[in-house]
Amino acid sequence: MGLPVRADDGRLLVAEEWGNPSGTPVLLFHGTPGARLGTLLPGLAEQHPGFRFLAYDRPGYGESLRSPGRRVADAARDAAAVADAFGVERFAVVGRSGGGPHALACAALLPDRVRAASVLVGLAPPDAAGLDWYAGMTPFNVREYGLALAHLDGRDPGGLERDLAARADAIRRDPVRLLDDLRAELSPHDLPIVEDPRVRTVLLWHGLDDAFSPVSHTRWLAGRIPGAEPVLVPEAGHFAAQWALPDVLRWLDGQGAGR
Repeated sequence: MGLPVRADDGRLLVAEEWGNPSGTPVLLFHGTPGARLGTLLPGLAEQHPGFRFLAYDRPGYGESLRSPGRRVADAARDAAAVADAFGVERFAVVGRSGGGPHALACAALLPDRVRAASVLVGLAPPDAAGLDWYAGMTPFNVREYGLALAHLDGRDPGGLERDLAARADAIRRDPVRLLDDLRAELSPHDLPIVEDPRVRTVLLWHGLDDAFSPVSHTRWLAGRIPGAEPVLVPEAGHFAAQWALPDVLRWLDGQGAGR
């Protein structure tokens, strides 16, 4: 049962916590699509008892209400509201895939509250100077992002909604359909992870063979974020990020996130 949280504009957000109530607070940002319940591997909290994990459904996902016209930067306000609801003043942030930009927004806009930030297989801004944004990206993602941009600039305002609504209905009837649709475009390093029965009920880090969030995005971000520590892993694809979370937690401890 999630905790209802009121954002500063009155919207309802639904949040969750796991782990040690006295541990280091870490706010996890789910991917796109996704929800709060997909942010943790089974048993992770028990294996890392020094952490207190928080997560919430971003607007329009899970049980949280939509926020029409929202921007990535708005995640800082929502994250602050969630932390306040749990009585947390300072915390670390971890964002995976589509959650990566939201974690960076918190680090940039909540400098007095965010102790450390980590991004797994994140994405650069769509207007990132000097970056061929779609280079190396799977056709599936190119199509989806293209529909999103066509919606934003008015070329096809209803196309994205029609596409997502149809896919959501199909996945709701058969949740395995999501992985079946993606399987044809997975790298050979992602396929064994998706086929692992432990993973099929969990949303799944940034490898050099990632075609969903190409490694060029992380290289672009690393060149523009002071003090960034890029970790580029060979023979790993998009979904291998899920297994990287224990290493990220150790890194957060090393950054003094809990002090």
